[in-house]
Formats: sequence, C-alpha cells, structure tokens
Amino acid sequence: MNLYLIFLFAYAVLLIVVGLLVSRRVKKAADFFVAGRTLGPGLLATTFLAANIGAGSTVGASGLGYRFGLSAWWWVGSAAIGSFILAATVGPKIWVIAEKYQFDTVGDYLDRRYSRAVRATVAVLLWLGTLAILAAQLIAIAWILDVVAGLPKWQGCLLGGLVVVTYFAAGGLLTAVWVNLIELIVLLTGLLVAIPFALDNLGGWPAAVQQVSSRFASAAEADRFFSFTGIGLKGILAYVVILVPSFIVSPGLIQKVYGARDQRAVRLGVGLNALALFFFAVVPPLFGVFAFARYPGLANPELALPTVLKEMLPLWLGVLVLAAIFSAEISSCDAILFMLSTSLSVDLYKTFLNPRVTEKRLLAVSRATAVVAGLLGVAVAILLPSIISALTIFYGLLAVALFVPLLLGLYWRSISARAALVSILGAVPATFVVDRWTAGQGWGPLSPHALGILVGLALALVATFLFHSRIQSPGERETGAADE
Repeated sequence: MNLYLIFLFAYAVLLIVVGLLVSRRVKKAADFFVAGRTLGPGLLATTFLAANIGAGSTVGASGLGYRFGLSAWWWVGSAAIGSFILAATVGPKIWVIAEKYQFDTVGDYLDRRYSRAVRATVAVLLWLGTLAILAAQLIAIAWILDVVAGLPKWQGCLLGGLVVVTYFAAGGLLTAVWVNLIELIVLLTGLLVAIPFALDNLGGWPAAVQQVSSRFASAAEADRFFSFTGIGLKGILAYVVILVPSFIVSPGLIQKVYGARDQRAVRLGVGLNALALFFFAVVPPLFGVFAFARYPGLANPELALPTVLKEMLPLWLGVLVLAAIFSAEISSCDAILFMLSTSLSVDLYKTFLNPRVTEKRLLAVSRATAVVAGLLGVAVAILLPSIISALTIFYGLLAVALFVPLLLGLYWRSISARAALVSILGAVPATFVVDRWTAGQGWGPLSPHALGILVGLALALVATFLFHSRIQSPGERETGAADE
C-alpha cells in the first residue's frame, strides 16, 4: 500500500469519525433535513461551496481544460452565474415561504403551490437523474484511486460510496455542514498551493505556453486553446443553458437554503459561494493546460488532474492535494445523497405511503434511503463511461423539468398545477427527441436543453391561458407569487 493510499484512507476515516460525532446532535427529522434552520452566512456558504466544487468542477472541468483550454472556465463559471441569481432572487423568496410553512424539500413547495401530481412527477424524474450525478462523483473518486493505487474503477466507486454513505446516513445536513468545513479547507488550500508548484515543474507560464503551442498545427488553434471564448458561442451557450438554471433550482441547493436562519444568511451565504465559484472556475482549466503541456497523449482526459498531482508535484504536496480532490468528490456526494434521501423519504414515502409517519420513523427511513441511494449510485457509476456524461444527464434533466414550474410558480400567480404538469411532461420528451434527431447538436445556437426549456415555457403559457378558469389547489392560492 503506497503513501497516497494510506493518507487517503486516514483522511476518509477522519471524515467518518467527525460525521458520527456530529450525528449525535441529530434528534429529529428537521435536524437531518434542514439542520434545524440555524445556518448563518458562513456555514451556508461553506456547505454550498463544498457541494458545488465536486467531480464536475475539479476532475471533470480539468478534463475539459485538457481538451479545450481556458474556455473550460464556462463549466464552473456558469454555476457561479446561477448561484448569483439564486442569492439575489429565488433563494430569499423561497426561504420566506419555506419558513412560513416549514418545508423540508422542494417537493413540499411544489405540492403546496401546485399539486401532489406535480410533486410526484418531479420527484421521480429527479430521483432518476440525481443517481447520475452521484455516479459522477464516485467515478471521480475511482479515477483518483486508479492513478494513485491502480485500483479498478469498480473498486474505487465502491470505496468512495462506503465513505460518504457512512457519515451522511448518520446525520444528514447537520453532519454534512461540519464535515464540509473540513473538506473545503483542505480542498482550497491544496489546490491553490499546487498551482505555483506545477508551473515551476513546467518552467513557468511562458514555457507552458510554448509547450502547449507546439502541440498544435497552427497559431490560431493555440490561441483558441488559451482564449476564454475558445469553445465558441454555441459551446458557451450549451454550458450556460444547462448549468445556470440548474444552480438556481437544484433541489439539493434549495433545501440547503431552507436551512438558513434568515433571508440575510441566504443572500450573503449563497452570494459568497457564487463569488468564490467565479474565481475558482479558472483553476481546473489551468490544471488541464498543465497536463496537456506535459502529457499530451492521455487516453482519458479526466485523468489530467490526478496525473498532474501525482507526477508533477512534490510527494508531500501531491498527497495533500489528492486528499483535497477526494474532499471535493466526497462533499458533493453528501449533497447528492441529501437530495436523494429527502426526496424519497418525504416527497414519496411520507406524502403517498405514510402521511402520519412519526419523526423517529421518518428519520430512520431517511437514513435507510441514503444507504440504498448510495448503493444504486455505485452501480450506475460502474456503468457510465465518464464524469461529464453523467453530469450532463443530471443537469440537463434538472434544468428542463424544474426550471419553468419553479420560477413561474414563484413569480407568476396565474400558472396552474395543470400547466406546470403539461410543461414538465412536454419539455422532457421534447429535449430527448431533439437530442436524438440532431445527434446532440440542437438547432442553430440552441442546444437540445435550451429548446426543451423553451418548449416547457411555451406549453406552460398555452396551458395557463387555455385553462384560465382553472381550479386551484388550496396551496396554490397561498404560496408563490402571492407571498411577498
């Protein structure tokens, strides 16, 4: 067993121990779901940032940087834009409603604003999609363990799943917040220290540029690689359309908003997270550039970051930064398990199977569903080929299915449950059809996901005006645009 693996094992044990200690404070379901609604700006920013810097924004974004250069900034940069919008608009507004009605999940809001049918439809769709993003984090862990220890992918996925399920199932959001604090400190410290060391290994930035440029047939190709718009308008729009809406309406992030102690904590905490993401977005592409300069023939671009950390840094720093990346994947895994466990236990089990469930029983069911979700995520991770492919499934489904009904529900009094359901059931298959019909290219500058969102919006508007004399549910008259 090498030093890298020993350190990662010790670090994983530390996370589990901290999680189990904090879990002793979890006495009721509200602690598990929304951390007792006590999170201030600092802890809220920490748990948001730790959740948002995961497989896609580290290993995945570095792989994009390896392929496309600095324009891979738009992967994490789009998440920052979405987070700014969440902090300034949707977050504070939905917090007021959640506090008033004591919501635990996004499904609680959809149920009260629209109907149980909308709640169930979104829960099922997002549960399936969320397994894909959990798989993405586990694939990233597997790539790390592959580089440092030569472990097969299935073994890496299984080990990562065991770590995060153990500490999250014990305490839910309350546990995750404090474990995230440790993970975030290690992550940011390690990555920021690693940049100058990796540059020094290459001989400095001018030498890195020269090495990269020599890999291209023309100066124009090299210039695009070092441009923040190198992927072109269509490529930028593809990331923006998928990621900006997703980071505004993601159930896992909205539920973290519910855990804030007041509106100020939402604005400041989520806003600080957005600002950090905006600047962090350039870090993974830089590691992709470093890897391309030294190792231009990698068969799997998503091995770019772990390869740089193992081969281009001093041993002590490589060990620290690999632990940092491991932190990123684990912290994102707990955010995803949060979505999965609360969706199944509250949106489906409590709502449809056992409405009179006790707090103790609901807590037990939530922990059990976290374990089941973790095992399913491991299975999906073994089957899916790459991190970005897994994330595209999740973010695309999230944006297409949830963006229109959630935002219109908050800001437009007239939209009905029937219109929301029509929007969801029309937008998702429309996206699938366009994606298959155009081989994923979309039409003109619009990606399949952009077209899907537009179809959902159009269907919502048409259905609202066709059924203007609708029969609203009681909650529809009490929440959303009516709450100011």
